[in-house]
Amino acid sequence: MMAYSEDQIALAAEYALGTLDADERAQAETMMSIDKDFTAMVEAWQYRLGVLNQMVGSVEPRPEVWDRIRAAVGMAEPQAPLLLPDAPPPSVAPQFITPSSVEENATVIRLAKQARRWRNIATVATAIAAVLVAMIAVGAYQPDLLPEGLRPKPRTQLAEVKTPPAPAAPSAQYVAVLQSQGGAPAFILTVDGATKNFTVRKVGASPEPGKSFELWLISDRLPRPRSLGVIGGSDFTARPVLAAYDADVINSATYAVTVEQAGGSPDGNPHSAPVFTGKLIETVPQAAPAPAR
Repeated sequence: MMAYSEDQIALAAEYALGTLDADERAQAETMMSIDKDFTAMVEAWQYRLGVLNQMVGSVEPRPEVWDRIRAAVGMAEPQAPLLLPDAPPPSVAPQFITPSSVEENATVIRLAKQARRWRNIATVATAIAAVLVAMIAVGAYQPDLLPEGLRPKPRTQLAEVKTPPAPAAPSAQYVAVLQSQGGAPAFILTVDGATKNFTVRKVGASPEPGKSFELWLISDRLPRPRSLGVIGGSDFTARPVLAAYDADVINSATYAVTVEQAGGSPDGNPHSAPVFTGKLIETVPQAAPAPAR
């Protein structure tokens, strides 16, 4: 098995996870179509990641959770009734009745009546609260014990189900393996048929010091080769410059790589013979449009 870089290993792992975007996924599938070892590495990642899902088990709540819920809503023990302090006993009537003593006695009697009234209200409120708590508890856990008129009505929830839009039909995908005559692949060029964006994947080529690789489109329909830009030093180089050409030119052209001075050709013309060439082939055909309903 050939040695792979960390980026290539990460590409295989992310393909197995399904986290690649459309261009990166196309690159991975292109690598799998021409490299059996890379395919085996992807399958190994899929096996490892699939085992993780089997390690997840269900978790049952502990028994004391219900006791904590009951305590939180005040159902752990009966509530004590609200007690108000007793009214002070009426003062002893003076031996001689005067207007001021009459007024004091009337005030004491009025306060005593108010105290009894509030005591009765508190007792009734406590009883009502206890009944309500009991009814809520019975209605929540044993509603059949309540009279039919007091039973909680079943709740009806309306769920809106949205139908996801139909996925767009995949566009045609093209790939070209750029290599020297009889040599190993140096670059892999992929083109999206819908957007005409292209991506160059560096496979085995290494630029000379102080030089740059430059990609060219060569077609008998054009008077001279057209530069598609310098291939960057990273593993992937993506550009949209093919949008200026029609599909026939793109699909029938020869794609060539030359060695130019650092930064590329200064005048838009190649200054060396092509070192790697290739032509596009269709790897994913364009899906037929769905029939109208």
